Amino acid sequence: MRDVVIVGGGPVGLFLACELGLSGCSVVVLEREAEPHSPWRKFPLGLRGLNAGSVEAFYRRGMLEQLLAASGGRAEVGADLDADHASAPRSVNHFAGMMLDPTKVDLDALPLRLPSPAMDGMLTDLDAVESVLAERAIELGVDIRRGVEVTDLAQHDDKVVVRAGALEYEGLWVVGCDGGRSTVRTLAGFDFAGTEPQLTGYLFTGTVTGREKLSPGFNVTPTGMYLRMPGGGYIGMMDFDGGAFDRSQPLTAEHLQTVLRRVSGIDVTVDEVELASSFTDRAMQATSYRHHRVFLAGDAAHIHSPLGGQGLNLGIGDALNLGWKLAATVHATAPGDLLDTYTQERRPIGMRVLDWSRAQAAVMRPDPYAPALQALMSDLLATADATTYVWERTSGTANRYDLGDDRPLIGRNAPDFRLEDGTLLGALLQTGRGVLLDFTPDQQLHNAVTGWQDRIQYLAEPARNHLSYHAVLIRPDGVVAWASDQNSDGETFDQSARRWFGAPLLDADPTRPSADSATSFNPRSNHDRHSDRAS
Repeated sequence: MRDVVIVGGGPVGLFLACELGLSGCSVVVLEREAEPHSPWRKFPLGLRGLNAGSVEAFYRRGMLEQLLAASGGRAEVGADLDADHASAPRSVNHFAGMMLDPTKVDLDALPLRLPSPAMDGMLTDLDAVESVLAERAIELGVDIRRGVEVTDLAQHDDKVVVRAGALEYEGLWVVGCDGGRSTVRTLAGFDFAGTEPQLTGYLFTGTVTGREKLSPGFNVTPTGMYLRMPGGGYIGMMDFDGGAFDRSQPLTAEHLQTVLRRVSGIDVTVDEVELASSFTDRAMQATSYRHHRVFLAGDAAHIHSPLGGQGLNLGIGDALNLGWKLAATVHATAPGDLLDTYTQERRPIGMRVLDWSRAQAAVMRPDPYAPALQALMSDLLATADATTYVWERTSGTANRYDLGDDRPLIGRNAPDFRLEDGTLLGALLQTGRGVLLDFTPDQQLHNAVTGWQDRIQYLAEPARNHLSYHAVLIRPDGVVAWASDQNSDGETFDQSARRWFGAPLLDADPTRPSADSATSFNPRSNHDRHSDRAS
């Protein structure tokens, strides 16, 4: 019996596996594909943009340098870690194919950010992401099994049994990270609701005669949109056919040529196709991300068009949010309702992303009103306010969980506090535990944290910039759970610590399992501890 069975070995499933492995949980990942690599995962058709939130997640788990190296880049640090604010972003995502100028981002209008080794975003590919995550997961004792296709699932009061052919895998919990056509979602009976597609999108690479006639970058036209990517023969298109073509027929050169000529209005010839794929803007979401002992994360929980490139980032956010909560439950340190906060916190974020993709499709949709709407949006997007708003939405910095406190930091991703000795918050979060930073000169919260030190790291030291707060409690996912602007606020700290980290050891049931394993970096190998039964 594993603590957790993860179905799906893509980036979301592997990131979740790393989170659970870091906390000492026994984990098996079941991946349908026998090999981890495919032609689609490489640059540029497999190119993925990690936003600020995702890059910070890799940084705060000690994997950013490895990811940069695997992506062909190098480790980068902020220009001035002693600065009061982070620098301006180097790029801003597009909206409906309309590019924005990053120099117009108003830093004063953004939630407070501090300089950090994590940049505001980076380009990578799925091979790089998955190779880094798989290596870390294996280091942490995670059992990754490839070529295993799940065919059935049965929930019981105390476990879930997953069947894959003749084998059964038992787990206390199961998480479906198996993509937009999730088998786990179907077998477990999740409701999946949303809007049907308006378009079929295409990505292909090949030889195109007359390619130089196509304008580079995104091009919104009276009949759709096309994208000419730099280098090679990479072309993207969006055809407003109601999603009728997607996966219904082979992607031949003739069909791609017909669509490209229609949406571009340019007489080009597709001579040869090397790789081609299609997608739609169908936007669907599970009504709950939990069904008894089964959870969904990533595309299994929500699907939408790739407009804005937020799918992978949304999934990594799911894994980061769920991992520590599930681990605390496995180790019997979690408050009773902690797992319910996963849906409460992540589903609204997913809903915002789905609406973001719907809005872009609505702006691009060809109809008699489209030119007027597109011209208006173009004018608005040229302003500093709109540019700042788009960057907030697509970078993840606008995400905020409603924790019942309207002070600016609460519920947001914590700034990368730098202590007087040079230690950065990001380094402290690599243990996977919470962090209490006590900036008071006389360590006023030293006694208050007693009983949680197996789950919360306590540091009493001034910070270079503590934002006028006297103390800050940060959850394992980097979210600020509590902050004090008074010299002594032990009572409200106690309430917040109990809410997110459960009862302190002094209050806890002495018969429950020890939580010590949840705080250790030392992975426990699962390979010799478990076997799978053939039936």
